[in-house]
Amino acid sequence: MTTLSDRRFVVLVGNYGSGKTELALNLALASVEKLTTTLVDLDIVNPYFRSGEKAEELRSAGIRVLMPTFAMSTVDIPALPAEIQSVFEQPSERVIFDVGGDDTGAAALGRYAPSFRRYREDTTVCLVINAMRPLTQTPEDVVDLAQRIAARGRMKIDVIINNTNLADQTDPEMLRMGREVAEEAARLLGVERVIDVAMPELGVADALPLKRHMAPEWMEDA
Repeated sequence: MTTLSDRRFVVLVGNYGSGKTELALNLALASVEKLTTTLVDLDIVNPYFRSGEKAEELRSAGIRVLMPTFAMSTVDIPALPAEIQSVFEQPSERVIFDVGGDDTGAAALGRYAPSFRRYREDTTVCLVINAMRPLTQTPEDVVDLAQRIAARGRMKIDVIINNTNLADQTDPEMLRMGREVAEEAARLLGVERVIDVAMPELGVADALPLKRHMAPEWMEDA
């Protein structure tokens, strides 16, 4: 089966609607079966469809959850608590960062760049794309987004994750089209690895299986 990373730190970045939060939840719930796991909700941009919404469920599963102060309240500007820095100091076998969309959200990631530099060989930075969503529909779009995120987050992209889907309307051809976009963007960026993720019922060989825990953004009013 395709695996994403066996490194201690897994950082998920991507645009709004890419599905990185869904992936973060899946990775955390799978990881905690074997490893002590922390999920850091580092999204200071989007107040909806964030991993912090599932904090109670995650904690019940044994996952440590950290998120911006006031992230799930009506306060407009969440603050990053000092406790987040502790993930670099305290033992945790797997730490997953769910980073806010685009380069604005990646600015929060950049705050921890000095700490990540100490553990760069044990960190995988993943750009999650959905080629059915705006701003990542072409390789050039993906390259532009990746470069902006890398500059603000001060971390190079290691993996591109193809999460191309349209919720219940997704078919294997849609994922294949997204794979082409991801592979060309990876070539242009010098990224060596592209991974597909998909719902198991699609029957896509070698895709990392993804279970739905949150409704996609475009189904919000369904």
